Amino acid sequence: MKHLLNLLAAIALLVWGTHLVRTGILRVFGANLRHVLAVSISNRLAAAVSGIGVTALVQSSTATSLIVSSFVGQGLVTLPLALAVMLGADIGTSLMAVVFSFDLSWLSPLFIFAGVVLFISRQDTNVGRVGRVFIGLGLMLLALRLVTASTEVLTQAPAVKALLASLSSDLLLEITAGAFLAVVSYSSLAIVLLTATLAASGVIPLDVALGLVLGANLGSGLLAVLTTLRSPVQVRQVPLGNLVFKLLGIVIAAPLIGLWLRHVRPYLEEPTTVVVLFHLAFNLLVGAVFIGWTQVIARWVEKLLPKPEKNKAGGRPHHLDPSALATPSLAISCAAREALHQADVVESMLLGVLQVIRNNDLKLAEDLRKMDDIVDELYSSIKYYLTKISREALAEEESRRWTDIISFTINMEQIGDIIERVLIDIEDKKIKPGRNFSEAGMAEIVELHERLVDNLRLGMSVFLNGTVRDAQKLLEEKARFRDLERAYATTHLGRLSANTVQSLETSSLHIDLISELKRINSHICSIAYPILDSAGALAPNRLRASALTDQG
Repeated sequence: MKHLLNLLAAIALLVWGTHLVRTGILRVFGANLRHVLAVSISNRLAAAVSGIGVTALVQSSTATSLIVSSFVGQGLVTLPLALAVMLGADIGTSLMAVVFSFDLSWLSPLFIFAGVVLFISRQDTNVGRVGRVFIGLGLMLLALRLVTASTEVLTQAPAVKALLASLSSDLLLEITAGAFLAVVSYSSLAIVLLTATLAASGVIPLDVALGLVLGANLGSGLLAVLTTLRSPVQVRQVPLGNLVFKLLGIVIAAPLIGLWLRHVRPYLEEPTTVVVLFHLAFNLLVGAVFIGWTQVIARWVEKLLPKPEKNKAGGRPHHLDPSALATPSLAISCAAREALHQADVVESMLLGVLQVIRNNDLKLAEDLRKMDDIVDELYSSIKYYLTKISREALAEEESRRWTDIISFTINMEQIGDIIERVLIDIEDKKIKPGRNFSEAGMAEIVELHERLVDNLRLGMSVFLNGTVRDAQKLLEEKARFRDLERAYATTHLGRLSANTVQSLETSSLHIDLISELKRINSHICSIAYPILDSAGALAPNRLRASALTDQG
């Protein structure tokens, strides 16, 4: 019983080490990996090569699948190219299985020691996250050694020997068991390495081990499909296409197991080598056969999972992809895209306000006020999505971006509330009583409104690009807008002194309106503060010291 527990603990340690390496790499290089994939996917061959490189680093074809799926969901990559990336990703993870099959146990203490020192000394930095990767690599190597030691003891027990002697090969059962283990452990790499180690220890025959390897490959495809079940259709198409590749590949490779053992096995000394090279050969075969069929498989997938018809009510793309939460840097990008959509809705509301004022359009005013519910819903969705992103998994720059997105969405939500109040005032104080602004008053409102729309678009650009120069320009607009609002309030009072009838009738609305426009502008300009603060362009206190001295 003790030796069985030791084996189970070693297997758990292997899975945990794989998890540490995958999450550590994604935390350190997540944004860069996304950039590499984005710029490398120009044709099918380049896409496959980039998939090999990224997956060899991440050690998880599932993680690569989630990243590429998000690209398809955002319209950045076509489905056939994304499927080509996945063919390369499977080759990448099988190459890592070959590397780990060598006896590298002597590196385990070095990796664990160096990793712990780096992680403890600089835990919240990239150096600490690299230490996390070293710890994971060390634990994987240690776990493989512990699995070997535990199985050697177990196989000497009479009961285990009798059990192994009674085992007969059932390929369908082996594939099913391998797929189940890969899904449960969240790592086909760990299961392939475990299978190779068990085969080397004589716990399972080689033909059984190869069947488990095919199952582990199938399990990695199932895992990606299960992970993206709640994602948009475009995101789910990539894992489904990759699963089709694996199913067809298993149909081709399953009859070849006997040929592999008969013709290749005599040239390979170690059973471990036989298993991991079969894993590599399987994925190379699938890649070579289907790299020219990505267009065809993509059409099959689009028939199985057709894109929903777009309409005004519900055809808008939702960027808050739940599957992206496993990659924090990717989830931050999804949240930023949704925040920009929220700003687009606010811009539509702001543009519609002037039409309501000019045309006294009560129907448009009602539609615009309903749009504030959309703004509020987007704010709640983005906020809830961001709370599910682990702050500990974010690099310093990504953590600042997390804060910027929250601040941006709050400002957009408050702007939407202000516009809703403005529309109610226009209905109650202008449209229903049948009043109109004076020609000069209307010109002032148009001028302020145009500046406000320009500032909102500049604020969206600042949020998207984070350039200090645009942030400074936006902050300068705050002072200009404030001065303009004061000047127009003064000229309005001058028209009241001249007893202009239209000005007298709409005086309260006019003053309130330009004041609300100023308040909206303040929320827009506050987008610039986090950018300028990060760049060190903001003074700790904006009060002039000389003015304080004079007052004293």
